[in-house]
Amino acid sequence: MSDVFTLRGPVKKDRPEPAKRSVERKSIDGKALGKVALEPTMFGIEPNMAVLHQVIKAQLAAKRAGTQSTKTRKEVRGGGKKPFNQKGTGGARQGTIRAPHYPGGGIALGPKPRKYDQKTPKKMIRLALYSALSDRAQLERVALIDNFEKWALPKTKDAVSALSALGLEGKVLVVLSRDDAVAFHSFKNLPHIKTVDAGELNAYDILENDWILFTDSTLPVAKETN
Repeated sequence: MSDVFTLRGPVKKDRPEPAKRSVERKSIDGKALGKVALEPTMFGIEPNMAVLHQVIKAQLAAKRAGTQSTKTRKEVRGGGKKPFNQKGTGGARQGTIRAPHYPGGGIALGPKPRKYDQKTPKKMIRLALYSALSDRAQLERVALIDNFEKWALPKTKDAVSALSALGLEGKVLVVLSRDDAVAFHSFKNLPHIKTVDAGELNAYDILENDWILFTDSTLPVAKETN
């Protein structure tokens, strides 16, 4: 046996190649316009459940108000006078009737206003987003239309007709651009529809809904690097 030992670092787990998936591109009235290939690095990876759990947990924690508050013994009004003499009563010495063990006294170790924000690395947030997109793409729950330009005025009736023509049922996440104000006002009165700006797309909103609807301008694509 050789006396020379080779030290090796941890073996990196082999990741499968991103799957190539596509989506049927349609018009707002449901007419097929051909298929569009989805970006494999965003819609074709294997979802990382551990990262998804951590990122969504942090996102939900950030939504907590953190405004709960209780008063300590020094914040409760009254109780400035010593209730009885220090000695001679046969009872325990007391300094104030606003101590925590008195009715109406302060709260010991009670909650105070705080922030529940958790620091999450940007790479984890991005990986969670891609994992959620890949999950919906794998389930064939990604829909794509050309645009909402045919809608001149906001009408909830048009939004309902569009969802029916596209075959989208259940809870739908509609990803809009800043120019889709008419579409935003058309969808906002539907309780099972959630709209989100393309720049604010996140893993929690994707997994919370059954379908995700993109337009040509909001469909995520890989950025070119020099």
